Amino acid sequence: MAQIGLALAGGMSPTDVVDCVKYAEEQGYNSAWFAEGHGGDQFSILTACALATQRIQLGTSISSIFVRSAPTIAMAAACVDHYSQQRFILGLGSSHKVQVEPEHGIPYGQPVQRMRETVEIIRTLLREGAVSYHGEVVTIEQFDLWFQPARPELPIYISAVFPQMLQACGEIAQGTILVWSAPEAGKLAAENIAIGAQRAGRQAEDVDIVSLLPMSVAQDHQEALGRIRPLVAFYAGFFPRYNRVMAEQGFPEEAQAIRAAWQQGDRQKAIQLVPDPMIETVSVVGTPTECRERVEAYRHSGIVHPVIFPVSDGPNGKQHVLDAVRACAP
Repeated sequence: MAQIGLALAGGMSPTDVVDCVKYAEEQGYNSAWFAEGHGGDQFSILTACALATQRIQLGTSISSIFVRSAPTIAMAAACVDHYSQQRFILGLGSSHKVQVEPEHGIPYGQPVQRMRETVEIIRTLLREGAVSYHGEVVTIEQFDLWFQPARPELPIYISAVFPQMLQACGEIAQGTILVWSAPEAGKLAAENIAIGAQRAGRQAEDVDIVSLLPMSVAQDHQEALGRIRPLVAFYAGFFPRYNRVMAEQGFPEEAQAIRAAWQQGDRQKAIQLVPDPMIETVSVVGTPTECRERVEAYRHSGIVHPVIFPVSDGPNGKQHVLDAVRACAP
């Protein structure tokens, strides 16, 4: 059966998140992912999801390698893996300088090297129960676990957008996590993963390609566009990395204008500047039938594991998620 997942990122209470994940499992979804940011502690919410479900895989999308130490991530991941009976996938990412420094007070730098070192530390700690590490970025004199993980190795997926991190995925990860990508991005990701895999003597086919697909579903296409437009404006306006992604996917002038309005503090103007074709290029939007067709387009482009990422904020956030899950159910 073709894979499909659900991703959530806050906007709902932890209880509502669990309800949505339970519903996704009932509808035949094979994975559920939870981001962090400002939406609640992902590991505790995923633990609640683990206890409420039986089959669905659970993953972080993503856990920041800057705001948690490598041993802290390893311990949290091992605990969710225990409660889920080995259904956990550890999704890691470098997050963004515009979040890490002003929101957490932590210096940001060398994200690719920090990722490599963090993955090595986590794997060593889970496998051996103790780690001492002296890298370019991270130094740990000694850390040991006082419990036995359910598995000595967890699948680790890495969030990646550009070639350098995608190639690192090919070298060291079991999967990569894309977001805000046009269908064609799957081919580019696969090419870079293959480069990294070849360097490491691995098979590129062993690296799962997951793409979080921001989604808005409604009975009317224009209503669906309007619901997701503020989210596109936020990502294009606030995050330099995603602004570049949208520019490179055919909207350089539009991305620049959105960024300028956002930086000037005019959020409403930034939202108004998001054109319909940009939304339709980087997300899944429209009626239930249109959304299903769009997910299939991603699948046929090489995205092995499409993961719908419904708009979940606002007073009807939970219902929007349930509608999206039902619309794309296998």
